[in-house]
Amino acid sequence: MDSLFLGQLGMIVAVGMGATGSSLGAWTAGQAAAGAWARDSKAGRPISFSYILFIAAPLSQTLYALIVMLQMAELLKAGPAMVAANGGQLLGIGITAGLAELFSAWGQGAIGAAACRSLSESEGKGFAFLVIAIGIIEAVGMFTMVFMLGMVPKA
Repeated sequence: MDSLFLGQLGMIVAVGMGATGSSLGAWTAGQAAAGAWARDSKAGRPISFSYILFIAAPLSQTLYALIVMLQMAELLKAGPAMVAANGGQLLGIGITAGLAELFSAWGQGAIGAAACRSLSESEGKGFAFLVIAIGIIEAVGMFTMVFMLGMVPKA
């Protein structure tokens, strides 16, 4: 396998895994939100828009992976030889960023699902704490992006 292919693969893997995690996270939280909306409606409570925050939170990891991919793609402007010279490193960056964003987003979905259930059962109490919990795992995605951007070779 040539190094140019490995470098390009790293770019694609980062976004693919990040998007997969965002999809899984939004799916997980969305299912719980749908159940919470049904419970709230059945109990005669207004439908809560706040559940949307928990469904949408995992989407940011796709953006973080895209930012890493775009920084790696900048090397293509310097020519394919630059990517080929750093192919293994770019593949490693892509896999690392992709996996971290995948699990961060999926974890956010799991926390979001629990948050939807919690808000529904507590009639909206504890929202701030639930947002903080989402923010903590969001930090993993942000830190990974920043660390991986620092690892991308300069053109």
